[in-house]
Amino acid sequence: MRGVDEPDGRGRTGLDAVGRDLSGNPRVRIVDVEVLSTDWHVTRATTLEVQDAAGEWTTQRRETYDRGNGATILLYDAERRTVLLTRQFRFPAYVNGHPDGMLVETAAGLLDDDSPETAIRREAEEETGVVLGEVEHVFDAYMSPGSVTERLHFFAAPYVAGGLDGTRAGLEAEGEDIEVLELDVDDAVAEIGSSIIDAKTIMLLQWSVLSGPFAR
Repeated sequence: MRGVDEPDGRGRTGLDAVGRDLSGNPRVRIVDVEVLSTDWHVTRATTLEVQDAAGEWTTQRRETYDRGNGATILLYDAERRTVLLTRQFRFPAYVNGHPDGMLVETAAGLLDDDSPETAIRREAEEETGVVLGEVEHVFDAYMSPGSVTERLHFFAAPYVAGGLDGTRAGLEAEGEDIEVLELDVDDAVAEIGSSIIDAKTIMLLQWSVLSGPFAR
Protein backbone atom coordinates (compact mmCIF):
# COMPACT_ATOMS: atom_id res chain seq x y z
CA MET A 1 0.00 0.00 0.00
CA ARG A 2 1.17 3.54 -0.77
CA GLY A 3 2.73 5.12 2.27
CA VAL A 4 3.11 1.79 4.05
CA ASP A 5 5.39 -0.55 2.09
CA GLU A 6 5.42 1.54 -1.10
CA PRO A 7 6.42 5.23 -1.30
CA ASP A 8 3.51 7.65 -1.53
CA GLY A 9 3.53 10.84 -3.60
CA ARG A 10 5.95 12.44 -1.13
CA GLY A 11 8.24 9.42 -0.93
CA ARG A 12 7.05 8.30 2.51
CA THR A 13 6.78 4.72 3.78
CA GLY A 14 6.01 3.22 7.19
CA LEU A 15 3.16 5.65 7.87
CA ASP A 16 1.29 2.88 9.69
CA ALA A 17 3.94 2.86 12.43
CA VAL A 18 2.89 6.18 13.93
CA GLY A 19 1.31 5.67 17.37
CA ARG A 20 2.12 1.99 17.72
CA ASP A 21 4.84 2.64 20.33
CA LEU A 22 2.84 5.00 22.56
CA SER A 23 3.23 4.07 26.23
CA GLY A 24 2.64 7.24 28.24
CA ASN A 25 -0.91 6.32 29.29
CA PRO A 26 -1.22 2.86 30.91
CA ARG A 27 -4.99 2.93 30.35
CA VAL A 28 -4.58 3.04 26.56
CA ARG A 29 -3.26 0.17 24.43
CA ILE A 30 -2.73 0.54 20.68
CA VAL A 31 -3.97 -2.52 18.80
CA ASP A 32 -3.65 -1.58 15.13
CA VAL A 33 -3.01 1.39 12.83
CA GLU A 34 -4.52 1.51 9.34
CA VAL A 35 -3.52 4.15 6.79
CA LEU A 36 -6.62 5.41 4.97
CA SER A 37 -5.16 8.12 2.71
CA THR A 38 -1.83 9.75 1.90
CA ASP A 39 -2.76 12.19 -0.87
CA TRP A 40 -0.77 14.98 0.82
CA HIS A 41 -1.42 14.72 4.54
CA VAL A 42 -2.21 11.41 6.24
CA THR A 43 -5.49 10.00 7.53
CA ARG A 44 -5.24 6.99 9.84
CA ALA A 45 -7.73 4.73 11.60
CA THR A 46 -6.33 3.47 14.91
CA THR A 47 -7.87 0.64 16.89
CA LEU A 48 -7.18 0.99 20.61
CA GLU A 49 -8.24 -0.46 23.92
CA VAL A 50 -9.18 2.06 26.61
CA GLN A 51 -9.69 1.35 30.31
CA ASP A 52 -12.49 3.36 31.96
CA ALA A 53 -12.69 4.59 35.56
CA ALA A 54 -14.30 1.30 36.67
CA GLY A 55 -11.38 -0.69 35.27
CA GLU A 56 -13.27 -2.09 32.27
CA TRP A 57 -11.55 -2.24 28.89
CA THR A 58 -13.36 -1.25 25.70
CA THR A 59 -12.19 -1.34 22.09
CA GLN A 60 -12.45 1.90 20.14
CA ARG A 61 -11.60 3.03 16.61
CA ARG A 62 -10.44 6.59 16.07
CA GLU A 63 -9.66 8.37 12.80
CA THR A 64 -6.95 11.04 12.89
CA TYR A 65 -5.92 13.58 10.30
CA ASP A 66 -2.18 14.27 10.40
CA ARG A 67 -1.18 17.43 8.54
CA GLY A 68 1.93 18.08 10.64
CA ASN A 69 2.37 20.82 13.23
CA GLY A 70 2.11 24.52 12.47
CA ALA A 71 2.82 28.01 13.71
CA THR A 72 1.03 31.35 13.68
CA ILE A 73 2.03 34.88 14.63
CA LEU A 74 0.42 38.18 15.60
CA LEU A 75 2.31 41.12 14.09
CA TYR A 76 1.69 44.29 16.07
CA ASP A 77 2.69 47.94 16.43
CA ALA A 78 2.28 48.73 20.13
CA GLU A 79 2.73 52.49 19.72
CA ARG A 80 0.15 52.85 16.96
CA ARG A 81 -2.05 50.09 18.46
CA THR A 82 -2.35 48.24 15.17
CA VAL A 83 -2.09 44.62 14.07
CA LEU A 84 -1.18 43.15 10.71
CA LEU A 85 -3.56 40.42 9.51
CA THR A 86 -4.28 38.68 6.21
CA ARG A 87 -7.37 37.87 4.18
CA GLN A 88 -7.47 34.85 1.87
CA PHE A 89 -9.84 32.26 0.46
CA ARG A 90 -10.35 29.09 2.56
CA PHE A 91 -12.34 26.40 0.77
CA PRO A 92 -13.10 24.28 3.90
CA ALA A 93 -14.81 27.32 5.45
CA TYR A 94 -16.58 28.13 2.18
CA VAL A 95 -17.99 24.61 1.80
CA ASN A 96 -19.14 24.67 5.44
CA GLY A 97 -21.34 27.73 5.26
CA HIS A 98 -19.05 30.77 5.11
CA PRO A 99 -20.58 33.21 2.59
CA ASP A 100 -17.49 33.70 0.42
CA GLY A 101 -14.71 31.72 2.13
CA MET A 102 -12.57 34.85 2.65
CA LEU A 103 -11.16 34.65 6.18
CA VAL A 104 -9.26 37.29 8.14
CA GLU A 105 -6.33 35.60 9.90
CA THR A 106 -2.95 35.93 11.52
CA ALA A 107 -0.08 34.74 9.31
CA ALA A 108 0.41 30.99 9.70
CA GLY A 109 1.75 27.86 8.08
CA LEU A 110 3.06 24.34 8.57
CA LEU A 111 6.47 23.71 10.10
CA ASP A 112 7.52 21.15 7.49
CA ASP A 113 11.04 20.25 8.68
CA ASP A 114 11.83 23.60 10.32
CA SER A 115 11.72 24.73 13.94
CA PRO A 116 8.55 26.65 14.90
CA GLU A 117 10.32 30.04 14.94
CA THR A 118 12.09 29.44 11.63
CA ALA A 119 8.83 28.32 10.05
CA ILE A 120 6.81 31.30 11.25
CA ARG A 121 9.46 33.75 10.10
CA ARG A 122 9.25 32.17 6.65
CA GLU A 123 5.44 32.14 6.56
CA ALA A 124 5.04 35.69 7.87
CA GLU A 125 7.45 37.05 5.28
CA GLU A 126 5.69 35.14 2.48
CA GLU A 127 2.19 36.19 3.59
CA THR A 128 2.79 39.83 4.57
CA GLY A 129 6.11 40.91 3.05
CA VAL A 130 7.37 41.85 6.53
CA VAL A 131 10.81 40.74 7.72
CA LEU A 132 10.55 39.90 11.44
CA GLY A 133 12.81 41.11 14.20
CA GLU A 134 12.63 39.60 17.68
CA VAL A 135 9.92 36.94 17.97
CA GLU A 136 8.14 36.04 21.23
CA HIS A 137 6.74 32.56 21.84
CA VAL A 138 3.30 32.95 23.45
CA PHE A 139 1.85 29.43 23.89
CA ASP A 140 1.06 26.17 22.09
CA ALA A 141 -2.40 24.68 21.56
CA TYR A 142 -4.17 21.70 19.99
CA MET A 143 -6.78 23.27 17.73
CA SER A 144 -9.11 20.33 17.05
CA PRO A 145 -7.96 17.46 19.31
CA GLY A 146 -10.94 15.23 18.57
CA SER A 147 -9.63 14.33 15.14
CA VAL A 148 -6.69 16.52 14.02
CA THR A 149 -3.23 15.82 15.42
CA GLU A 150 -1.83 19.30 14.74
CA ARG A 151 -0.18 21.25 17.56
CA LEU A 152 -0.03 24.96 16.75
CA HIS A 153 2.79 27.17 18.06
CA PHE A 154 1.67 30.76 18.75
CA PHE A 155 4.05 33.71 18.41
CA ALA A 156 3.99 37.51 18.42
CA ALA A 157 6.39 40.11 17.03
CA PRO A 158 6.46 43.86 16.39
CA TYR A 159 6.46 45.17 12.84
CA VAL A 160 7.38 48.51 11.30
CA ALA A 161 4.57 50.36 9.54
CA GLY A 162 5.03 51.31 5.93
CA GLY A 163 1.92 51.42 3.75
CA LEU A 164 1.22 47.71 4.01
CA ASP A 165 -2.58 47.84 4.20
CA GLY A 166 -4.19 46.56 1.01
CA THR A 167 -1.00 45.13 -0.48
CA ARG A 168 -1.01 41.58 -1.77
CA ALA A 169 1.38 38.75 -0.95
CA GLY A 170 1.68 34.97 -0.97
CA LEU A 171 3.38 32.36 -3.14
CA GLU A 172 1.88 32.28 -6.61
CA ALA A 173 3.27 28.76 -7.14
CA GLU A 174 1.09 27.57 -4.24
CA GLY A 175 -2.01 29.40 -5.47
CA GLU A 176 -1.83 32.00 -2.71
CA ASP A 177 -3.45 35.40 -3.26
CA ILE A 178 -3.30 37.10 0.13
CA GLU A 179 -4.48 40.60 1.02
CA VAL A 180 -2.60 42.31 3.85
CA LEU A 181 -4.76 44.17 6.39
CA GLU A 182 -3.58 46.71 8.95
CA LEU A 183 -6.25 47.15 11.64
CA ASP A 184 -6.61 49.07 14.86
CA VAL A 185 -6.43 46.41 17.55
CA ASP A 186 -9.61 47.62 19.26
CA ASP A 187 -11.45 47.44 15.94
CA ALA A 188 -10.07 43.94 15.35
CA VAL A 189 -11.19 42.73 18.78
CA ALA A 190 -14.62 44.23 18.18
CA GLU A 191 -14.87 42.17 14.97
CA ILE A 192 -14.43 38.86 16.82
CA GLY A 193 -17.48 36.76 16.04
CA SER A 194 -18.42 38.78 12.96
CA SER A 195 -15.71 39.36 10.34
CA ILE A 196 -13.03 37.63 12.45
CA ILE A 197 -14.04 34.02 13.08
CA ASP A 198 -10.72 32.19 12.74
CA ALA A 199 -9.80 30.50 16.04
CA LYS A 200 -6.05 31.14 16.08
CA THR A 201 -6.61 34.81 15.26
CA ILE A 202 -9.19 35.21 18.01
CA MET A 203 -6.84 33.58 20.53
CA LEU A 204 -3.92 35.86 19.66
CA LEU A 205 -6.04 39.02 19.61
CA GLN A 206 -7.47 38.20 23.03
CA TRP A 207 -4.00 37.43 24.38
CA SER A 208 -2.72 40.76 23.02
CA VAL A 209 -5.24 42.81 25.01
CA LEU A 210 -5.30 40.64 28.14
CA SER A 211 -1.59 40.12 28.76
CA GLY A 212 0.24 41.04 25.55
CA PRO A 213 1.42 44.32 24.02
CA PHE A 214 -1.98 46.05 24.29
CA ALA A 215 -2.80 45.06 27.91
CA ARG A 216 -3.82 48.08 29.93
